[in-house]
Amino acid sequence: MYLYRAVDSSGNTLDFLLSPTRDAHAASRFLLKTLAASHTSAPRVMNADKNAAYPKAFSELKAEGRLPKNCELRQVKYLNNLVEQDHRFIKRLTKPGMGFFSFKMAWRTVQGFEIMNMLRKGQLQGAGKGDMRDQVALVATLFGVAV
Repeated sequence: MYLYRAVDSSGNTLDFLLSPTRDAHAASRFLLKTLAASHTSAPRVMNADKNAAYPKAFSELKAEGRLPKNCELRQVKYLNNLVEQDHRFIKRLTKPGMGFFSFKMAWRTVQGFEIMNMLRKGQLQGAGKGDMRDQVALVATLFGVAV
């Protein structure tokens, strides 16, 4: 399984996609999903790792007019560090479990990890970054747990 993640320049998670393949089609799906989100603005620059699928997907989306003409794709090793450092949190949680038995279970688990990571970073409305009472109340409301 491959986890695609988009992080803005402030370190906020924009979107994520779990895919069984790492090809141009999966990269295009991820970019379209991220661009379609209401909280995402038109990007000026996209930093990515050196996977060969990104330039192909990027050029196809640009040709279709789904990406701004002035948007630039940069595949420089160290510019991707912001995403890699944020991604380390997820890797630390999934490695001890030694993988998943099904795509459905992996998707549900990664969704939970991502939401809790966003909550920890203070990205959710209704719960501040350091406000534990509000965070506990929000999680209790989401999962129907009595506090």
